[in-house]
Amino acid sequence: MLALLRPALVSVGLFTLLLGLAYPLAITGAARLMPYQADGSVVRSGGRVVGSELIGQAFAQPQYLHGRPSAAGADGYDASASSGSNLGPLNPDLARRVAEAAAAQRAETGAAVIPADAVTTSASGLDPHISPAYAELQAPRIAAARGVAPEAVRAVIARHVEGRTLGFIGQPRVNVLMTNLALDAAFGGRQPPPR
Repeated sequence: MLALLRPALVSVGLFTLLLGLAYPLAITGAARLMPYQADGSVVRSGGRVVGSELIGQAFAQPQYLHGRPSAAGADGYDASASSGSNLGPLNPDLARRVAEAAAAQRAETGAAVIPADAVTTSASGLDPHISPAYAELQAPRIAAARGVAPEAVRAVIARHVEGRTLGFIGQPRVNVLMTNLALDAAFGGRQPPPR
């Protein structure tokens, strides 16, 4: 019996040290090599935290870019309730929600073609990015609210288009928070609310 118990106890001790102590310390040490990312990519403006580059937030004011619709939580963008709607493509609730959102976008912008990310939620409900097409669609509203030419708003948006990751992964995208901060810097205005 002791011959079987000893290797089991040694294995438990060894794996406890390896996976319970050495591995977490190594990962924490590696994370300290990238402190900005390890601390949540927190964005500060005027000395205060206004959000994270990695987590979307709701912007409803007309002078700001609006993010994707969010199904995370009752009011959207609730990081503690991160999830998509899990509605399938043939679900009538999803079809109704997308049709209503598309009609609202058409009424606001007059556009015949609405980008998909303007009317659909992301898998997490916390996507901080939108497509350049959706950002461009919002430029006239932002320009009118800020009292500037739409071309000036489009120029700020164009400077904030991020390319594909590693040159081939994903699609070009615009970070909503970072672009909104750039819009405030370029044209003045209130800062995004602290998060």
